[in-house]
Amino acid sequence: MKIAYFTHSLKSCWNHGNAHFLRGVLRALIAQGHEAVAFEPLHGWSLANLTRDHGETATSPFQRAYPELVSRSYAPTDDPAELCAGADLVIAHEWNDPALVQRIGRLRRLGARFTLLFHDTHHRAVSDPNAIRAFDLNGYDGVLAYGASLAEVYRQWGWGDRVFVWHEAADITLFGPPPEANDRAGVVWIGNWGDGERGAELTDYLLRPVRTAELSLDIYGVRYPPEALETLRSFGATFHGWMANVEAPAVFAQHLATVHVPRRFYVEALPGIPTIRVFEALACGIPLVSAPWSDAEGLFREGTDYLVGRNGAEMARHLLTLRAEPDQRASLVHHGQETIRSRHTCAHRAAELLDIDREIRSVGMKAAAQ
Repeated sequence: MKIAYFTHSLKSCWNHGNAHFLRGVLRALIAQGHEAVAFEPLHGWSLANLTRDHGETATSPFQRAYPELVSRSYAPTDDPAELCAGADLVIAHEWNDPALVQRIGRLRRLGARFTLLFHDTHHRAVSDPNAIRAFDLNGYDGVLAYGASLAEVYRQWGWGDRVFVWHEAADITLFGPPPEANDRAGVVWIGNWGDGERGAELTDYLLRPVRTAELSLDIYGVRYPPEALETLRSFGATFHGWMANVEAPAVFAQHLATVHVPRRFYVEALPGIPTIRVFEALACGIPLVSAPWSDAEGLFREGTDYLVGRNGAEMARHLLTLRAEPDQRASLVHHGQETIRSRHTCAHRAAELLDIDREIRSVGMKAAAQ
């Protein structure tokens, strides 16, 4: 089977967390004997920012970690029919130019035989619905939504049983515990500042609790404005800037614990959708403490796979306990990895994707136009 995935970037993870999951899924599909290729626009925003800040060699960690992955750049004038030639399944991510999404949909309406899916991994369907409604999805056979609450939005928009829940997951070929036990110290947080929509939460559930627990704090990410950096300094955190995602397992292995601070939209409007970091952290065997978050779909086991701090004081108490009690750390590590390996690997998601494609084909859901 040939799968073509149109992404903003496969090469760059600069402010592009979906690249982590996509890399793992494409690797899993290739390992299962399929042909999988990614297409990304020339001079895409993520890659342009990465190379501007860190030079042309900044993609080398990705290339070394995923030598089997193929990413082909295309220009706006390139013909999507040529890019999709021979494909059995085509997926377009929501971080694409709406014009491209429309052109690929037109191919399906005119009789292209591939299954065509739109993949949404963002909160814009609730935070900026007009931006998502701007996509012309005529000709698309279905939508992949990375959580049930997001899928429900699409059902309300008329997609019915043509929207499928397809969660992110961990690539356990890369994300795993260190081969040997080593000394760990402090807390690490990997995440982008973004538009500051969780600035207060980061102070309340990360910066202040870590300082209260008298632990060191290392922070990795991009798009931190000067005022955010000043806040980090005032709490004694060390800011390291961008880190290649493939280096996260080694960084996790150096630390005692990590923290999950969900974006506000995933707490208030789209419950049940964790960030990719939850999957990756649990896969890497680092104890995880989360700010309040509703695991509405039962993806994990609260209190068994990870801990939840209902407020800053409880977050600090959890961190102090993890520092003092190695047995609890070991229990969280064991159970978190157990859950990931049994349910949430990129190999699981690759199998789910192929099942979705078979379902669409078998029940005659493929249509020339919506």
